Amino acid sequence: MRIAYYVGITAVFLCIFGAASAADLDATIKNCNDCHGDNGVSQWDDMPTISGIDAFTHADALYAYRDEERACGESAYRQGDTNRAPATMCETVAGLSDDEIDAIAEHYAALPFVPATQDFDAALAETGAVLHKQECDRCHSEGGSNAEDEAGIIAGQWMGYLREAFTQYAAGERPQDKKMQEKMDPLTDADVEALLHYYASRQ
Repeated sequence: MRIAYYVGITAVFLCIFGAASAADLDATIKNCNDCHGDNGVSQWDDMPTISGIDAFTHADALYAYRDEERACGESAYRQGDTNRAPATMCETVAGLSDDEIDAIAEHYAALPFVPATQDFDAALAETGAVLHKQECDRCHSEGGSNAEDEAGIIAGQWMGYLREAFTQYAAGERPQDKKMQEKMDPLTDADVEALLHYYASRQ
């Protein structure tokens, strides 16, 4: 009888804990969406879409923010309660556990990536396509659209966000491995602009 009692209490505790954890995750996801858009699909040029990104890649970025190894610019909330004070990614993920970060990454990985509808220069995009094929496609295959590369989706990502990312890489404000740095360092401003228009053209 006593064993059954403790088993029953444990089961109730696990159910309550599981429900609380799910509620916490839902609240965190809503907070993410208030900056990145519904289902992680951004409608703002300076804010990346995070749906469809490989879970390992996404989680790795969140770990970098939590450890303050990546530039954390301040951003206002784009929807929901827009009167909230602007926040940084470092502040947003500071209190998250590894399991919570992994759960967030898995949630968005299960959603489809939606390319941004944006203007681009066709001539620059054509130049960028050649440059991407020569220098970038080995790691960012299928024109930067293959999530399984674990290198992030850059095809169809917002141009403003990617431009800021290139700037951060060049300034050493964003971690990158040796192979990527070897590819990034020789790029001219014109090369970067051509690549940005190519990725914007992948709609």
